[in-house]
Order: sequence, then C-alpha cells, then structure tokens
Amino acid sequence: MKPVAQGATNRRRGREAALGCALALSLLAGCKPVGPNYRQPAYPPPAAYKETGASTVAVPPPNPQGGGWQPANPSDGMLKGNWWEIYQDPQLNRLEDRIAATNVQLLEAVETYQAARDQVAVVRANLFPTVSASVSDTPEKVSSNQPLFKSGDTIYANNLLLGAQASWEPDFWGRIRRSVEQARANAQASAADLANVDLTLHAEMAADYFALRGLDSEIRLLTDTVADLEQQLKLTRQRLAGGVSTEVDVAQAQTQLETVRAQLIDLGVARAQYEHAIGTLGNYDLSTFSIPPSPLDLPLPKIPLGVPSQLLERRPDIAAAERRTDASNAQIGIAVSAYYPTISLSATGGFESTNPGTWIEGPSSLWTLGAQAAELLFDAGQRHALTSQARHTYEAQADAYRNTIFSAFEDVEDQLSGLRILEQESSEEAQAVAAAQRAFDLSNARYKGGVTSYLEVLTAEATLLENQRTAIDIESRQFASSVGLVRALGGGWDVTQLPK
Repeated sequence: MKPVAQGATNRRRGREAALGCALALSLLAGCKPVGPNYRQPAYPPPAAYKETGASTVAVPPPNPQGGGWQPANPSDGMLKGNWWEIYQDPQLNRLEDRIAATNVQLLEAVETYQAARDQVAVVRANLFPTVSASVSDTPEKVSSNQPLFKSGDTIYANNLLLGAQASWEPDFWGRIRRSVEQARANAQASAADLANVDLTLHAEMAADYFALRGLDSEIRLLTDTVADLEQQLKLTRQRLAGGVSTEVDVAQAQTQLETVRAQLIDLGVARAQYEHAIGTLGNYDLSTFSIPPSPLDLPLPKIPLGVPSQLLERRPDIAAAERRTDASNAQIGIAVSAYYPTISLSATGGFESTNPGTWIEGPSSLWTLGAQAAELLFDAGQRHALTSQARHTYEAQADAYRNTIFSAFEDVEDQLSGLRILEQESSEEAQAVAAAQRAFDLSNARYKGGVTSYLEVLTAEATLLENQRTAIDIESRQFASSVGLVRALGGGWDVTQLPK
C-alpha cells in the first residue's frame, strides 16, 4: 500500500505543478505591458504644394469644393519601381541596374538591416522557456579510512544521471514584449535606412550621368566652335595676304581659337571625374570603364507630384524617423517594468541510479519545481532617472521625426521652385541665344563685306558662345532638379514595403 500511496502523491503533485504553470500562462495572457502604447506623432500636412509652376510636373487635380482631403494611398499618382526608366535612356538603365548587385555601400546597408532583423528573433526568444539536458556517469571511490567507516561498507560507487532542466521568466509586466516591440521598430527603421541609401545612390547615379551628358553637350558645342574658328582664322589669313585684313585681325582670330581650345580641354577634367564617380557607384573597374560621348539630347519627363499627405508615406527617411520614435516609446515601458517584481519558474527532472540496469525506471525518477520572486527595494533613484530619461528620449525622437518632415517638405519645394524658375530661365536664354546668333551672322557678313573690323565679329561670337554654354548649363540643371524632385518625393518607395 505504501508504494501506491507514494505514486498517488506524486501524481497529485504533478497535477498541482501543471495547474500552476497553466495559471501562470493565463495570468501572463491577461497582463498588458506596462508603459504607454505607441501613437504616431501627429503632423497635419498642407493641402497643396506651393511651387508647382513647371510644365514638367504632373500636379494632381484640386481638392473638390466643400470636400476634405481623403487619406492618400501611397501608390496613387506616384512613381513606382525603377523610377529612372521615366527618362527612357537605356544606358542610364544599365548603369542603375548595377547598383543593386554591386554597390558596396548598399550591401553594407543590407547587412546592417539583416543584423537588426536577427535582433528581433534574439529578443523574442526570451518569451519562451530555456530547456537543457545533461547526462553524466560519475564513478567514485570513498576512503576506507574516513570517519565512521565500517567494515563491509561499499567503497566503490557509480552515479548515473540523466536530467533535463527548464527555466522561464513569465513576462507579466511586458518588459520582454516591449523589448520585442523596440527591436521590431528598430529593424523597420533599419529597413527604411536601407531604402534611403538605395534611393540616394540611384539618384546620385542619375545626377552624375546627366551632368556628364551635359558636359558632352558643351564639348560638342566647343568642338564645333573650334572648327568654325579654324575656318575664320584661315579666312583672315587669306584676307591678310590680299591686303584686306591686318596682322591684328589674324592675332585676334588666333587668340580666340586657342582660348576655346583651352576651354574644350578643361572640360575633360570634370568629365573624367563624373565618369569615375559613375564607375565607382556601379563598382566597375575604373582602369577599363568609360562612357562614350553622349550629348544631352533628351526631353525632360513629367514627374507625378502627388498630394502632400503622400510624402509622409513615400520618404524612407521619414519612415525611419517614425519607426525610431516607436522604438523610443517602447523603451519607456521597459524602464517602467523595472518597478515590478521579477518572477521566475524552474523545473528539473530525470533519472538517477547507481546501476545501469535500473537507470531508466520509475523508482529512479526525480523532479523538482521552483518559483522565485524578487523585488528591488532601494536603488537611490536609478529607476526613476532611467524612466525619465526614456520619456525625454522619446520626446526628442518625436521632435526629430517632425523635423525630418519639415526638411522633406522644404526639399520638395526647393526642387519644384528650381524646375519652375529654370524653365523660365531656359525660355529667356533661348531667346538670348537666337539674338546672339543673329548678331553674329550680321557682324560676320559686315566683316566679309569690309564694313567693320574683325573685333566686332569676335565680340559677337564670344557673346554667342557664352549664351550657348549658359543654355546647356540651364538644361543640365533642369535634369539635376528633375532627379532631385524624384529623390525628394521618395522615388518609387512607400511604407508598405517595410517588413512586418
């Protein structure tokens, strides 16, 4: 009867232990994490952008009269995917496609994000018990000369032990859940950082590429001008031989020719630097990499602008700042949880015997269950200071988030005003080029007719060349502002691409 009673007692204790674990789980399920739940800081975006006068900007229809703006879908009326394809330049497409696979700065950002993502799994693991197992065989011999040793006692023994241990700290107060929340928000911020690096690199590639093509347009212009000046020098020498021109005319023609030749050579410095920058972004071997001459003969595409509310969903730097605000809020809960007791549960079970034949048998079984609670009674105000620090850090991050939004809207307005003003300047400069061309043609005809000196021709030609170069510079700046607007609007990204 005694073994039966012992077995019943063991079963009762096992049921009590299981009931205790179930009770702990139910309490854990009903306990909400301490600390404030996160609410995204509010920011009311403006109803419309101010600088929308450029013809290359696709402005959405105005707000209906008497109606309110509806929450914008980030994908409505915006660029998608490979945004650089709107320029319809196959060479640019090839260069941009290199970035994703080869750019080391982007690969670094990828690894940083993956490390942040792994940290979520590291922290989440603390929600579950840790279980370990061990097996040991410990032969031992006791001294026959030890105190109280009696003749006939066993001096050799063998202890066989097979055991398992489990420990668990139930997350009653939400410290671990807040830590998981923080790690997840940080991983999402890292993903947004990755998207921002990707956007910046692609925009830099496009800007450098169009700057190089703008230089190629200037090189073509100066090359044609050199050829024209060579013909003018030849004509001036012929007129000198015929007694129509003077040595001064020849010297002036020679000076103008050599000056333009020097300017043409000087453009090679900037072109080489842009070519190197493009090669580095694409991780090309610079010793063999080159881009063939390709003047900037492209039309500016229309950039879909969208409404201002969409900007909050399309800029990865705004998303990163917002996610870090969430992470800072979770830190408050982690700090508050330090005011509550730490509760831990432990269990051990297994088999122990001195005889291999009876090792894995019921009488050889053993188990223990334990629970412990600890509360910090005095810390000289450390917990209070840490909680206050967490709250101030959250407020600072919330302000940083709003400041990022302010800067984003400033960036968009800058690019919009640049496109609008440069378009007006381009129109005026085109008229200036046409007027300078007429003045040069008239001066050249007057010189050939012997009515004026060669100085008038040189002056008219220098003015024409200056205006032509200015027109090319304005065109290059328009492409730079176009790429800048795409970057300022977030490219083809939106917050739906953040990992969950």
